Amino acid sequence: MTNSSALVLFSGGQDSTISLIWACKNFKKVETIGFHYNQRHVVEMKCRTNVISRIKKDMGLDKIIGKDHVLDLSVLGSLSESALTKNSDIKTSNNGLPNTFVPARNLVFLTMSASLAYKRNISNIVGGMCETDYSGYPDCRQSTIKAQQEAISLGLDRDIIIHTPLMHMSKSKSWHFANQIGGQLLTEIIIEETHTCYLGERNKLYEWGYGCSECPACELRKKGFSEWKKNYGNI
Repeated sequence: MTNSSALVLFSGGQDSTISLIWACKNFKKVETIGFHYNQRHVVEMKCRTNVISRIKKDMGLDKIIGKDHVLDLSVLGSLSESALTKNSDIKTSNNGLPNTFVPARNLVFLTMSASLAYKRNISNIVGGMCETDYSGYPDCRQSTIKAQQEAISLGLDRDIIIHTPLMHMSKSKSWHFANQIGGQLLTEIIIEETHTCYLGERNKLYEWGYGCSECPACELRKKGFSEWKKNYGNI
């Protein structure tokens, strides 16, 4: 553990929850940031509060996890024609990207996070971006994150490091990683409290968590959980 602090991009989903625990194990103090961008699955904003509460209480991390920040980025949703911000069917667009892609979302998130980090005198930003099991989003690629890190550091005239601990992990490996760093308790919190489903469905709890079980996000989470159990044993 270092003596420095970190700001974690925290949506309340599986990947950002794992990244939060990773940050707690690598930094002395951790703050979190979430965003309202008129997302279709706005239920994640309630879930993120529940996740933080359980992690603080059940995992004894209340002295490490500090202030939670929420920014209004509704303008991002108004600019987008994404199925994540509009009530439309999820499909592949003509450019080959899924229509759940919100253009520049992670770039905006990282820029806003960097601005807050500057204000809070924080030099480390942690995100759950992953280029292994992802939907082709260009702003999840490591090359994009590296370029953004350089641009932010130049623009702020301060070294900012963007950490992406899940960047090269498949979803099954991220389930395994979560169990390694947080044990059975973290796995239970991910299943019971985090939100991934693009449609915002939370009426049915599956063995891998809540969701519709059919959207791309649910399919990826479900598939990863099944592969994890097969490759690493049951939880």
